[in-house]
Amino acid sequence: MIEIIGLISPFFVLIGLGFGAGRIVKKPIEGLAWLNVFVIYIGLPALFFQLLAKTPVEELASVGFIAATTLATFVIFATGFALAIVRSRANIPVATIQGLASAYGNIGYMGPGIALAAFGPAAAVPVALIFCFDNILHFVMAPLMMAIGGDRSRPTGVVVRQVLVNIFTHPFILATIVGVAAAILQFQPPGPIERLLDLLANAAAPCALFAMGVTLALRPLKRVPVELSTILPLKLLVQPVIAWLLLGVFGDFDPIWVQTAILLACLPTATNVFVMAQQYGVWVERASATVLVTTVLSVGSVMLVLFLLTSGVVPTDPFPQ
Repeated sequence: MIEIIGLISPFFVLIGLGFGAGRIVKKPIEGLAWLNVFVIYIGLPALFFQLLAKTPVEELASVGFIAATTLATFVIFATGFALAIVRSRANIPVATIQGLASAYGNIGYMGPGIALAAFGPAAAVPVALIFCFDNILHFVMAPLMMAIGGDRSRPTGVVVRQVLVNIFTHPFILATIVGVAAAILQFQPPGPIERLLDLLANAAAPCALFAMGVTLALRPLKRVPVELSTILPLKLLVQPVIAWLLLGVFGDFDPIWVQTAILLACLPTATNVFVMAQQYGVWVERASATVLVTTVLSVGSVMLVLFLLTSGVVPTDPFPQ
């Protein structure tokens, strides 16, 4: 357990440093704009490109793994959405944000750094695959459900176009596509470009986690939403269990891939859920509170999951023959 604490504590300390800086240094949240531009458009895309470009092509075509992990995320979204529909009396936009809060983990800012530190370079491909397909799922579900439950005046073609634009213009997904193409073509960047990518990739996670901490600090918790009584267990406990079970159903995967998927499934609610809530003007304050509370509590959930996985208490195959 001491080793696990030492392994993941730097990541949460970085979030804490950002949180402390946000509380102590009185600067407006707009000051984060350029740091977020670096993280989203430069640093993390460079990291995902590197992860994929050096991967054998056959590892990227794991349909069963993609199906299992994406289905696990969808099951949690659907469960969170259904519970919210009952609670909010059929308010689809509110239920959509709550469903996303239950299923959309911080796999971009926190996922790569923690998974690679815990499981080494072998975790790179499952991280990239989960990130790519989970984000596609969220980019499809958010505008689709908002269109169903909100403004029905927009033609179907407009909604479909928005979904496609969200998917194929997102820098992480573009980097994934380019990385896969580089792997297929066995393209190796020249030395100076490779060193530049190394610098950018190494800077991505620290900048992302610090920016996340500052963002949480500048959105203070005013009250704890009652909806967290279902969102918290779904996000931090049920989702990793569902991912583990479905991976056992869908095939026999590399243990590192299974462990990586379980770890990513227990990460806290992504800050993008708050961004989506703001975009649609729905459940905004409570989405911010959800991100903060799940992030704080995920210190315990991540340590627990890593302990269970690395100690062998939980086997990577839930259905051994």
